[in-house]
Amino acid sequence: MIESDKIKLRPIEAQDNAKVFSYRRDSVTNKYQGFVPKALHEVDAFIAKNPTDFNQPESWFQLVIIKKESNEIIGDIGIHFIGDDGFQCELGCTLSKKHQGKGFATDAMKITIDYLFTSLNKHRITASVDPKNTDSIRLLERLGFRNEAHFKESLFINGEWVDDVIYGLLKSEW
Repeated sequence: MIESDKIKLRPIEAQDNAKVFSYRRDSVTNKYQGFVPKALHEVDAFIAKNPTDFNQPESWFQLVIIKKESNEIIGDIGIHFIGDDGFQCELGCTLSKKHQGKGFATDAMKITIDYLFTSLNKHRITASVDPKNTDSIRLLERLGFRNEAHFKESLFINGEWVDDVIYGLLKSEW
């Protein structure tokens, strides 16, 4: 478990399904997400795909973000462990609408990045974001990520081709 003063992160579990569904199904708030479930069974399948071991090459590992004050699940962070060498990761963060703009995403990303660089000795962390998702771009830039690439109409999400901007951060920059 990774934690700060305000939040703690832990692996997603089957019993988290209803809470995760409650904020992930919001198609307006999550319009830039690739996973917006329409039914609870989709969240069950999403959780079932989570690896049993953390830091496995070529896997996505999902952690829930828990607000310490209320012990409430308020979002999740996905970590994609890229390649067989284990030195690179990609991050993605989803936060419930009512908890956005309060520093929870920044806090969750900071403690995750710090853990990946200091405890797991990762070399590079990336994030993929829709260029229209200005809130996420501001978050990444506040954390020190730099814009590395802009791919035109490279992802097919929710029935349309969208651009993809890649942000990166090196351990030496953290």
